[in-house]
Amino acid sequence: MADRIILGIDPGTNIMGFGLILCKGNSIELIKMDVIKLSKINNQPLKLKKIFETTLELINHYHPDELSIEAQFYGKNIQSMLKLGRAQGVAIAAALYRSIPVFEYSPRKIKQSITGNGSSSKEQVAAMLLNLLKIKEVPEFLDATDGLAVAVCHFFQKNKSEKGKSYSGWKSFLSDNPDRVLKK
Repeated sequence: MADRIILGIDPGTNIMGFGLILCKGNSIELIKMDVIKLSKINNQPLKLKKIFETTLELINHYHPDELSIEAQFYGKNIQSMLKLGRAQGVAIAAALYRSIPVFEYSPRKIKQSITGNGSSSKEQVAAMLLNLLKIKEVPEFLDATDGLAVAVCHFFQKNKSEKGKSYSGWKSFLSDNPDRVLKK
């Protein structure tokens, strides 16, 4: 399996977390994790522009092979959900602009793949990632480890699917494996 770089993004309109990992076979290494602080930008469209530009800068500098992003979730505040959806959309648009495949994961799926529990706290996810990637110190903002978690989740999902794909029935199995059908 060829080495690949995954960019993971935890979209936000005040703080956007991101993490980049290098995947070498079954192992991963941290390239970078950080946050983009957007709270000083008062204008919503300008925040979206900054998210788009920053995502493009990350893509141009690190040349990721894939982008994984946290899906928005339904909360009590519909306005917050709409803002997050826009932030997610412009990050996705930046990746698509550079022809990078995009993969989306729910917050529950991300937590479950990192800690084994879909209800884990940000602190539990961060602690597991620090241990897994041998990171010495907790970042100032856990949004950075959240972005990293999205990338690591994608690595785990991609490796799992390559080891043994599951099928919904014989028809889908046979369509993917025509060479396994005996001809009479």
